[in-house]
Formats: sequence, structure tokens, C-alpha cells
Amino acid sequence: MDYISNVPIYGWIVLGVGILAVIPYFYIYSLRKQLKKFKEAHVALQSFMNGKTLDQLLERYIKEVENTEKQMENQNLRLIKVEEKLRKSVDRAELVRFNAFDNMGSDLSFALALLNQEGNGVVLSSINSREESRVYAKPVTEGQSTYHLSNEEKQALEKAQNTLHV
Repeated sequence: MDYISNVPIYGWIVLGVGILAVIPYFYIYSLRKQLKKFKEAHVALQSFMNGKTLDQLLERYIKEVENTEKQMENQNLRLIKVEEKLRKSVDRAELVRFNAFDNMGSDLSFALALLNQEGNGVVLSSINSREESRVYAKPVTEGQSTYHLSNEEKQALEKAQNTLHV
């Protein structure tokens, strides 16, 4: 016990500084081990597919997304044109057959209404007898014709207007 009390104060200071110098060494050693693990994980992450780095993969995927967005934009423009064309195309057709003359044996005459989504189109009528056949075409605008329509033509037009709208 005398030996400890006989050590000069400078000895204690040197011992304390020595201990304090060893503590950071262990801390640095621990940090180096963690850094080594991080580097290994980073290398594994950077080269996990076919030797390509993550940056290369991300750049490729970003370009693919940009190309997909451009394609979608082009498809949307095409779709708008197709929808416009569809609205103006004939998509509703209704046929009404009838017997125009009493001396005929069957319903050889007919009225055919052809309309688009906007209700524009034509009503075709064919009147058939034993001696002759006549065909009439009457324009239709917004579901109405400026020409007089027979009952059968009105019936065909009404059926076409009531057909499912897309």
C-alpha cells in the first residue's frame, strides 16, 4: 500500500493519459470493423446483378419509365382520335321489315336506320312490289329528318336511337 502512495502525481497523470489513449484506439478499431462491413454491403449492393452497378440499373429504369410515359402520351393522343372517329361512325343500325302492298305475299320492303353516337346518319327505305323496287335515303341530323318519314321509318329511327350508347 505504501508503494501506491509513494508514486508521484506525474506517474498517475501518465497512467491516466495512457488509459485515455487506449480508449480511442478501441473505439477506432470498432469503427473500422463497422466500416469494413459497410463497404462489403455496399459492394454487394452495387454489383448484385450481372456486374452492373446500382447506378446503371437506376439510369436504365429511369429511361424505361420515360419511354413508357412517352408511349402512353402517344397512345392517349391516338385514343382521342379513335374516340372522335367512333363518335362519328355508324354504330347503331336497326331494320324494320314490312309489307308495303296488300297483293304481296311477304315482308319484302324494309326501313333501315343507320346512326352514329351524335344521332346523325340516314334512313334507307326499300319499297318492293311485283313490278318494281324503289330505294329512298333520308338524312338524319341529331335524331331528326327534314324529310317526311313513314311509320316504319320512324319506328326504325326510334329503335336505333334507343340502342345502347357507347
